[in-house]
Amino acid sequence: MSEIFSFWRVSSFICEKCRRRSPLVPTLRSILRHCQRWLAALVNNIMASKDEAEAAAELCCASCGITQVDNIKLMECDGCDLVRYCSDKCQQDHLPHHGVMCKERAAELRDEILFRQPESSHLGDCPICFLPLSIDPFESTLKSCCGKSICNGCDYADQKRQSAERLDRTCPFCRKRLPKTQEESNANYMKRAEGNDQAAMRHIGYLRCNEGDYDTALEYLTKAAELGDVDAHYQLAISYQKGEGVDKDEKKEVYFLEKAAIAGHPDARYNLACYEVRNERFDRAVKHWIIAANLGHDDSIQALKGCYANGLVSKEDFAAALRAHQAAVDATKSPQREAAKDHVNTI
Repeated sequence: MSEIFSFWRVSSFICEKCRRRSPLVPTLRSILRHCQRWLAALVNNIMASKDEAEAAAELCCASCGITQVDNIKLMECDGCDLVRYCSDKCQQDHLPHHGVMCKERAAELRDEILFRQPESSHLGDCPICFLPLSIDPFESTLKSCCGKSICNGCDYADQKRQSAERLDRTCPFCRKRLPKTQEESNANYMKRAEGNDQAAMRHIGYLRCNEGDYDTALEYLTKAAELGDVDAHYQLAISYQKGEGVDKDEKKEVYFLEKAAIAGHPDARYNLACYEVRNERFDRAVKHWIIAANLGHDDSIQALKGCYANGLVSKEDFAAALRAHQAAVDATKSPQREAAKDHVNTI
């Protein structure tokens, strides 16, 4: 404020910056009112100088200081987005000065991605009715002929139509004849796996796990995960947790859980929350449970109830999670799916 008063002439009570006449008593309010434009310009100049400094830093190598020109291209640090280098040698030379800051920034960037709310679960929508698939694995079916997951509502509705018209059973999506035996179905999965179908590879990995052939299962699941299958990432995390076919490795377990959780796998998100609880990082656990609850995960909403009772989550956050959970569950309902449920209950 001393700078503002330096521009003030008490004898005439006229601001030297904006040249406006002040009241008889130059109070703080009158000073701020008369010099509002000057203050705004001062702040803008400071912010502009900061932006220019940051922009200049981005155009210079953090180690040798060389600027980016036509024949010299700077590359970002492998771990963060704070500095740039002109060569690998400069990056290695600057590592002792930048290592700690780089790790902190990399962890911040990772958390930004990890705790971002997915738009939907990893299952997506039914390819026929375009409604979100339920996260309950028993409410949809993976077809071996086309590798599509079809909701029970569409599957049952098509089955009723074909029965009424006395037609042979075909897939409701690709219209190929459905396999009549499990061997024929497995042969379809193998054929699709040879064509790099990630859902088929994951399914074969499940079959080999159930048979106790963990080495072959790991091979199929790893290939499916490389192709982007979210359930394969989750199953690999379970394998490293239980030591099935591999040595138990908590770091790899958490890595695959995070990959699956980022893609919208609610069970993976729930397991990450349990991992954070074991490490007494309750704030991170609550974030994971809220994200999973927003996807319609029942176990996560039950965990949040316990957190709310113990004062670990606020009333507003818990209420918002309850509403989002119910909305996610309601979005997966339809008359056809309810009819399919009733049909299963009568069998």
